[in-house]
This record gives sequence, C-alpha cells and structure tokens, in this order.
Amino acid sequence: MLSFREPITVPRFGPLHWLVVKVSTPRLISLSSAVCLAMASLLALTGCTAVKVKLGMRIYLAKTSVVSIEASLPKGPAIAPGEKLALVVQFTQPDGTVLVTEGKGKGKVLWSDITVTPTVVTADQKGHVTLPRDPRVSDGKVAHLTITVPSHPDLRRELDIPITYDYNFISNFSGSSGSSGLNGSDGLDGASGTMGSTDPNNPSPGGNGSNGTDGSNGQDGGNGGDAPPVEIRVALRSGAHPLLQVSVSAAGKQRLYLVDPQGGALTVTANGGPGGSGGRGGRGGRGGSGGMGTPNGNSGSDGSSGRNGFDGSQGRGGGITVTYDPQAKPFLTAIHLSNQGGPAPVFKEAPVAPLW
Repeated sequence: MLSFREPITVPRFGPLHWLVVKVSTPRLISLSSAVCLAMASLLALTGCTAVKVKLGMRIYLAKTSVVSIEASLPKGPAIAPGEKLALVVQFTQPDGTVLVTEGKGKGKVLWSDITVTPTVVTADQKGHVTLPRDPRVSDGKVAHLTITVPSHPDLRRELDIPITYDYNFISNFSGSSGSSGLNGSDGLDGASGTMGSTDPNNPSPGGNGSNGTDGSNGQDGGNGGDAPPVEIRVALRSGAHPLLQVSVSAAGKQRLYLVDPQGGALTVTANGGPGGSGGRGGRGGRGGSGGMGTPNGNSGSDGSSGRNGFDGSQGRGGGITVTYDPQAKPFLTAIHLSNQGGPAPVFKEAPVAPLW
C-alpha cells in the first residue's frame, strides 16, 4: 500500500483541501485520472461570474477606483442599417492603469456593471450596438449612446454614432436548400460455420458460413426550392450627395434600402436552392467464415453494398424585374443581381416617386 498527502491548489484560492489516499501501486493510474477529472470539473465552474472575479479574470467596478471613462466602436465610427457593432468602454484608474470591458475589448470590466442608454440604435447587455434594417428609422438622424456606471455616478460618456449608407447591403430571396438523403443501413454479417473435427481418426467437415445480407440504398437528396419572382423599384434622392431609395418585394414581403452609390451597393439574390446531397449506400455484410474441420467449411459470400443516393436537383431561380426612375439610371451599377437557374433580369425605365 502507498499513502500520500498532497494539497490541491487553485490560483488565487490557495489550497482548497488535503487529499489523503491509501492505494496500492497498480491503482496510481486510476488515482491520477480521478484527480484530473476533479480539476476539470472545477475549471468548468469558471463560467460563473463570481468565480471569474475570484480568479482575477473579471472585476467589479463597485469595488474599483476609476477616475475617467472613454467609449468607442472599433469597427465604426459610423453604423449602417442592419449592422451590428461591438462597443468598447475604457476606464482609467488613479495610477493611470486602463481597464477595458469584456467581449470585443477582451478586458476584465463586466458589462453588467455598465448602463448603456441608446437612441435610434439598440444595445444589448453584451456591448453590441445594432441599427434597425429599415432605413426609415434612421434616415436623417444621428444615433446616440449615453454610457453611465451606477456604482460611479460621476462617470458619464456621450457617444454620437453617424449613420452611413456606404455599405454592401444584401437582400436574399433564394430558394431553400433540399434536404439531405438518409444513409442506407449496413447489411448484417453472416454467421460463422460450426466447428467440425480435424481428428484423423474421427474427421468431420466444418459447417459453411452464412452469407452477409445486402446493404440498403442511400436515399436521394431532396430538390432545392424555387425562388419567388422579385420586384425592385429604384428612386433617386438627389442632392450634393445623391442616394438611392430601393424597394425589394417578393413572396409578400417588402424590404427598403437607402444606398450610397459612391461606395455602397445592394445585392439582390433569387437563386434556386441547391439540391440536397444523396445518402451513402449501406455496406454489405461480410460473409461468415467457414468452420474448421476435415474438410473446412466454405465461407459465406459478402452482401452487396447499397448504391449511394442521387443528389437533388437545384431549384429554379426567380425572375427579377427592376423598375428605375430615369434620374437613377447613372447609378444602377450599385445594384447587383443574381438569379441562377432563372430567366434574365428585366430592366424598365419609368418614373418612380420617392419611396418614403
């Protein structure tokens, strides 16, 4: 028997308890595995905020002295309709040490210790700022964030967020993907033949092995879905910096976009959905081996493997019709279309009134 006494130590916790074990040498490997499992379970608990704070991975602002606050959008400073950006907030301590928020900032400051009050945009409790997709919500406005810290009422940061339409918008009305076919079932292996006798004074033949059964065929993949017809209307908002007002309608839904043709773009897709992949054919069962004897039994035949299923066909692309105002014609290069498997898009020039 072997007896030892060792402390288990976790950073910033110190020794948790003493482990007293009396085991025989052959069981040392099992003991090692058990200790590793216990440590893994403890480390899994670091997902808890309190444990992260105890380990020094996070801090509570209420227990931390800070004298100033700054905020930024690393992928900003502007935001486009439908875009989500990560907010980063920095705090400076009296000694000059800078503390940063968790998440995109990869720091230790908890978002739960900060209050973000948004205008025009929305903000969640993980530091994500989102502008609604509908441009009518933000048209002509400036988004704004007010950042405060309940535990430090003297700290406050105001952040304006310009709205930009110099962005690559996507409006997708493509057909759905076909379902994948199920794999075939493997065949059953044959049974081995019964044992005979190899005794020269009392010989007997070995039994024949039985045949393996055939694998079943894989199921064919489903066909991709057809895309609906799409209607696009384009109007121009003229001015020193012209913008395109675009309406995209399909399947009873309408989506509106405001696009800056000087750098921005709108891609409308109405492709046929891809076909689903065929299932794999099942493997044929192996034939059973012949039993030993005098003579040996014959082995059974292997079963045939099933065929693989066929891939589904791609769906049909939807027809796209673009009606544009004559004033918008010089900027149509900002509108990109894709309807694979469908007819060529149709362009019509006609007066289009402002869409909102």
